[in-house]
Amino acid sequence: MGQVAPTPLRRQIGRTGVGVFPYGIDGSVFGWTAGFDAAIEVLDEFHAAGGTLISTADHYAGGRSEVMIGAWLARHPRREDVVVATKIGRHPDAPGLSAASIRAAVDASLERLRTEYVDLLSFDGDHPETPLEESLTAIAELMAAGRVRHLSVSDYTGARLIEARRIARTLGLPAPEAVFSEYNLMERRRYETELAPVVESESLGAIARLPLASGYLRGDFRTRDDLPSSPMFAAALRYVGRKGNKVLETLETISHEVGENIGRIAIAWVLSRPGVAAAVVRAKDGPQLLDLLPSVELTLSRHQLALLDKVTA
Repeated sequence: MGQVAPTPLRRQIGRTGVGVFPYGIDGSVFGWTAGFDAAIEVLDEFHAAGGTLISTADHYAGGRSEVMIGAWLARHPRREDVVVATKIGRHPDAPGLSAASIRAAVDASLERLRTEYVDLLSFDGDHPETPLEESLTAIAELMAAGRVRHLSVSDYTGARLIEARRIARTLGLPAPEAVFSEYNLMERRRYETELAPVVESESLGAIARLPLASGYLRGDFRTRDDLPSSPMFAAALRYVGRKGNKVLETLETISHEVGENIGRIAIAWVLSRPGVAAAVVRAKDGPQLLDLLPSVELTLSRHQLALLDKVTA
């Protein structure tokens, strides 16, 4: 049987010293499937529930996601209660990770977010045209100025992450301390084979993106006729089929045992994995967010975890 365990509502992100609520908000929907009022509603509900981590990127909705989050931050004077994470490298006004692009991107993000610093700044994908030494030196300058607290990476390979940390150690520069990666019951192989060993050996923090597999693990897409409300969720359709059906059936079996919906169980599985500090969830409005939050302390039994591991291996 599932059981509610006294899991702390703050988890440490690796060795950063930053503690976060196990659920984070994925700002990719803000400015796209969620308008301004809906975004504010989601952030208000999240904050009221004890939420801390807000994850976005400078290119989401052309920067509108950061603008919406910034408008919300401006209403909350206790900035230290919120962990703001953003990604740079893909905005058309500051593409790539050259020193000049990094400085321009951070300046623009801070203006849109209406804050003086970013808690976690991610290199968004690999940009091999720029030497890592140049990118890391630019981050060191921003940290010295108090504009960036910690460096993280998103959409990185394990090999590139190791290289970045090796160069940082050699040159005495800031090294990535956290990893943002897609990780869910339908997408396990890349994270578990490439990144998890580095996260464990280097004591990094992992933030799981898309823990519900673009809505598939919430049960939104049972057949290919279940069309997504937005192209943002179209990726879920690739899971429709025999394997996906078996995963949903297993989630439903566990759902009857623990009295939680299948989306909550899918996230509980992600949060059970070693090194995972938080899972960032998409919510287009307050009710959708509140549908997920009650399971934040849900702990699955060893048998239930083994069933999910087996059906998704």
